[in-house]
Amino acid sequence: MRVTGEWLTSDDTQAVLRALTDAGYQAYAVGGCVRNALLGAPIADVDIASDAVPEQVIAAAKAAGLKPVPTGIDHGTVTVVCNGIPHEVTTFRKDVETHGRHATVLFAKTLREDAERRDFTMNALYVDADGVLVDPLGGIDDLKAGRVRFIGDPHARIFEDFLRILRFYRFHAWYGNPAAGLDAEGQAACAAHIDGLARLSRERVGAEMRKLLAAPDPAPSVAAMAQSGVLAALLPGADPKALAPLVHIEKSMEIAPRWQRRLVAIGGSPDSDLRMSRADQRAIAGICAALASDETVKTQAYRLGADAALDAALIVAATLGQMPDATVLSDIAKGAAAVFPLKARDLLGRFEPGPKLGAELRRLENSWIASDFSLEKAALLEM
Repeated sequence: MRVTGEWLTSDDTQAVLRALTDAGYQAYAVGGCVRNALLGAPIADVDIASDAVPEQVIAAAKAAGLKPVPTGIDHGTVTVVCNGIPHEVTTFRKDVETHGRHATVLFAKTLREDAERRDFTMNALYVDADGVLVDPLGGIDDLKAGRVRFIGDPHARIFEDFLRILRFYRFHAWYGNPAAGLDAEGQAACAAHIDGLARLSRERVGAEMRKLLAAPDPAPSVAAMAQSGVLAALLPGADPKALAPLVHIEKSMEIAPRWQRRLVAIGGSPDSDLRMSRADQRAIAGICAALASDETVKTQAYRLGADAALDAALIVAATLGQMPDATVLSDIAKGAAAVFPLKARDLLGRFEPGPKLGAELRRLENSWIASDFSLEKAALLEM
């Protein structure tokens, strides 16, 4: 089988691959770029595997007029820059000792040894400069079937790196066949090693959860996480029941997914220990505030913003098992666009700066909101 695409045939990628093969080494594009190319999915970057050790990679790159940068030389990785575009070149490796997150590795000589230390069969796919696919572990069949399968013994692969538990569910959400369900051996192994999740940094856990919840339909994966006990270990009290209806509503209304909305739908909050950015915390806090509000969705959009109001409305509808009101989008748009026509300075002639002025301004604002945002400045000042 041959694989092609601009990602492979570009002058930059070809220059890096040829620099290594012209020097007498093996060189293959590997992993996500090959997987996504076969699926017709976008390709973010091109990783390259080679039997050349880092010093040889550096020498070959320099001889070809390329710029080598020893970004991860202790682990066998050299970034080779061509025309400003970086390509990570990593020497074939094999694990000799694992620590649940990081491994002690030795350089390997064969592609198969390199493949056997990877996580899933669909990520152990290699393509040479001419586009010839090399599949040492049956990854292409698993990819076609939408089967996320650990390489070799799932327990051993997870024990090498407990982050693979979360990657298992994330990869199923993006690449798995929901009708076929998750690989039973992989699911059982994830359940058996839940305690290992405590050894992961919350930054890595948060990053995996964001990627998982951003998938087109993460509901089957999240339900499986709940079944295995992984979800409760990450988000105590989380409940995935509303997620599938929420995804259905998003698709029916052609509303783009938001991982923050989906996180709140399963019970997440700004206090969830996922090491979120402040912007994400604010977004999630806004959704939670809208859910706790008894004001109309239009008013929520005015006070909290369109995103928070919409997300809350969709979560409520999903929880009730029904579609949102037909006017929800127009109501949110009107509320978000509304601008209160008074400023504090408009009342300074009648009130001294201080609490009384603030209270009066809030009273008039509430009256304006109650008028469906229709009262104009003059009418408000007469009140």
